[in-house]
Amino acid sequence: VQLQASGGGLVQTGGSLRLSCSASGSVFRPNLMGWYRQEAGKQRDMVAVITRNHNTHYGDSVAGRFTISRDNAKNSVYLQMDRLKPEDSAVYYCAAGRLQPGSIDIEYWGNGTLVTVSS
Repeated sequence: VQLQASGGGLVQTGGSLRLSCSASGSVFRPNLMGWYRQEAGKQRDMVAVITRNHNTHYGDSVAGRFTISRDNAKNSVYLQMDRLKPEDSAVYYCAAGRLQPGSIDIEYWGNGTLVTVSS
């Protein structure tokens, strides 16, 4: 299974970016897909996740500004990022896995895509 992310780049504060991630692999139907981000020297944090039924959950710092969506037929997940702030700058990782009772079990990680928000 491979997850290929794209769409990162440099944007000014208040701007927008859209990240895309496509999953490939035989008979791959992830229950959960999502996005995490990591700044240099810090832990990787959940940004947003979405189930196959399109139930979503967002990290507190991005709720109301970011929107996650997925296309099950294409095994793809997207992250629309609006009103970006410098603190959103990080490497963003696509992820796929399972939603367990009380926890998220990430089974696959994609490549990172760098998002830089200038002030």
